[in-house]
Amino acid sequence: AAMPQFNFAHFLPQMVWLAAFFAILYFVVVRATLPKLGNVMQEREDKVLGDLEAAQAAKAESDSVAEAYQASLRKAQDEARALLAGARSDAQKGVEAQLYEVDAALGAKAEAAQAALDVARAKAAGEIQGIAADAAGSIVERLTGIRPADDKAKAAAKAALAKA
Repeated sequence: AAMPQFNFAHFLPQMVWLAAFFAILYFVVVRATLPKLGNVMQEREDKVLGDLEAAQAAKAESDSVAEAYQASLRKAQDEARALLAGARSDAQKGVEAQLYEVDAALGAKAEAAQAALDVARAKAAGEIQGIAADAAGSIVERLTGIRPADDKAKAAAKAALAKA
């Protein structure tokens, strides 16, 4: 009892049936499945391309936002520098004004001190002149026994101090 599929008498009809079933399966399954599979592949390709386009658009938008941010940052930095320069200028002017006021006040105090010093010097010179006249009168009185008049002693002391 040989197996019928290996019997060459049955081989040709089996091949015909095999070809018939293959054709039926191919046209039913593949013809029904291939368009669906093609549609799925096309949809997937369209989705990937759409995602790529969306990603490129998002990148372009991100680049423009980053550029706008950098521009606004540069503008803010420039404004801050300008404000800082203005503040420095104002502060410098204020310091210069205060220095001018202090300098003027110190000048006035120096002038007042110089005037007071001149007054004190004149007063001291007058007292020295009086002391010198008194001393000169005492010396002349000891040497000669006669005290000179006060106005002559003052005149002599004034002349001697002027020479010195």
